[in-house]
Amino acid sequence: MHYVAVIEESGPDQAVGVWFPDLPGCFSAGDDVDEAIRNAGEAILLYGEALARAGRALPAPRTLTVLKSDPGFTADIQGRLVALIAEPERVSSAAE
Repeated sequence: MHYVAVIEESGPDQAVGVWFPDLPGCFSAGDDVDEAIRNAGEAILLYGEALARAGRALPAPRTLTVLKSDPGFTADIQGRLVALIAEPERVSSAAE
C-alpha cells in the first residue's frame, strides 16, 4: 500500500513538512525534500503502531485519482508536491 503525502516547502530557512490526507495527525519533516520523504515512512510506522496499540488498523489509502476528485484536497495541494510513500512492513504485521 502507498499513501499520498503532501510536501510543503516554506522557504530555505524552514523545515520541509509532509502530511498525509488519509492519516489525520500524521506528519513528518526534514531539512530538505529528500530528507522529508525519507522520514515520511517512519511517520507512517509510528502512526500505525499507535493505532495498533489502540486496537485499530491504518485506514486504507485512497489513490491520487480519488483524492483529486475531492475539492478540499485539490485546494490543499495547489502549488505543492505530492509523493507516494509505501507503508512500512512493520505496520502491516503489527495491524494483523
